[in-house]
Amino acid sequence: MTPGGATRVTAYFRGWALGCIAGVLTASAACALAQPTEEPQARALSGVLKRIKEAGVVRIGYREYAIPFSSVGRDGQPYGYSIDICLAIVEDITEAVGATNLRIEYRRVTPADRFDQIEDGRIDLECGSSTNTVERRKRVAFSPLTFIAGTRLLVKRGSSIRSLRDLPGRTVIVSRGTTNEEVMRRLAAAPGKEFIVVTAEDYAQAFGMLASGKADALAADDILIAGNLAEKKLRGQYAMVGELLSFEPYGIAFARDDAPLAETVNAAFERLATSREIRLIYNKWFLRTLPSGFKLGLPMDAWLERSFQVLGLPTD
Repeated sequence: MTPGGATRVTAYFRGWALGCIAGVLTASAACALAQPTEEPQARALSGVLKRIKEAGVVRIGYREYAIPFSSVGRDGQPYGYSIDICLAIVEDITEAVGATNLRIEYRRVTPADRFDQIEDGRIDLECGSSTNTVERRKRVAFSPLTFIAGTRLLVKRGSSIRSLRDLPGRTVIVSRGTTNEEVMRRLAAAPGKEFIVVTAEDYAQAFGMLASGKADALAADDILIAGNLAEKKLRGQYAMVGELLSFEPYGIAFARDDAPLAETVNAAFERLATSREIRLIYNKWFLRTLPSGFKLGLPMDAWLERSFQVLGLPTD
């Protein structure tokens, strides 16, 4: 299946996905309408913005293997779609705190500790591939929608596994702390669907277990599978199979209950949308050749485009 096909909403969960997407779009619109009329610089700084101002540093959390959202280049520096969005948010943070410039400090996060790092202040923005869920919003806040993905299975070519119905008695590897883990554990508990779910610390370890035969399938977001297979030139050795098993609306995560920070993040998204810069950033990572030399060739999904239009993206 092509990367583009990997993220299409299928009939398997269309009704559910439409309701979820509508909720995300409504939330984005509410965030946009909630912008303050007072200039951010005119208000006393508090929370994360105050900490950033005093330290002169914005701490960005990045993932190593969340291609093309967040990865590490040959020079050891993080790059990706989410990283570029966060760098744009830093521009608005710089203005909001009245600084001439802010130093950016990158800190590695994993699926298991990314929200812990937000809660304890080790990072200010989590710039990877995090799904916005009700449970997670009890711990952190999320930006407007940045991408829509879904859980699928990855197997070695020649495997007898073709879909969820072939999993009973098999072992499925997932990254710990991901929504993929939640989805697969729920499915494994269904009558007649019993299969074993084991966890890895990150995508690289999970992929290694699949490659070594310690797992029969890997469950992860379709776009992450497509990105890693393309970058590592492994499309001929592995295949994504079966239907979409979940709906994954991505966003940039940051501290909850921090209105000034939320206003600044939302203002950055409005700026990116109205200026069309968000489309340029998207095209850079999903339509053009990436630094590693591969191309995903994945046009913007209609639902994602609609979300950006709510924020001010002009219609073409």
